[in-house]
Amino acid sequence: MIGAPHPLLSAMAESVDPTDPDVVAAAADLLATLRTEASTMGLAAPQIGLSWRLIAFDAQLHPRSRSWAGELVVANPRLARASHWDHGREGCASIAGLTADVLRATRITVLGHLPGTGEAVTIEADAFEARCIQHQLDHLDGLLFLDRVPGALSLHRRLHSCDA
Repeated sequence: MIGAPHPLLSAMAESVDPTDPDVVAAAADLLATLRTEASTMGLAAPQIGLSWRLIAFDAQLHPRSRSWAGELVVANPRLARASHWDHGREGCASIAGLTADVLRATRITVLGHLPGTGEAVTIEADAFEARCIQHQLDHLDGLLFLDRVPGALSLHRRLHSCDA
């Protein structure tokens, strides 16, 4: 897992061919890493050293989840719709010890493709799952949750593993 301030975390990730065997292998690596990271609900390819537009997420077990699209990897995801904005606490596997209050949409639609088949996928998410996906999309655009924090008063020390 790459930590800030690694340059990959601040770079724009490149689009991928979801049927490329290297992309399929990277998707499997993302899921394997996600499964081993306690209290991590999502990862983006830049966090594992790849500047590719590829995200993985599984928000089923988070106590604030309402929707659940499944344990998914999405290639070339893009936010198609966002509404109902609210502040919520976020943390990141690439930034140890900090959380912050971040404004995000609580209802989103994301379009992308499934690695392997290249099949188009539409994800409707709300509440925590929407926050998690937007956080991963930011990684693909070279943004960290800290880039969305208006000031130091929004930062908090991570006190327990239930922080987002």
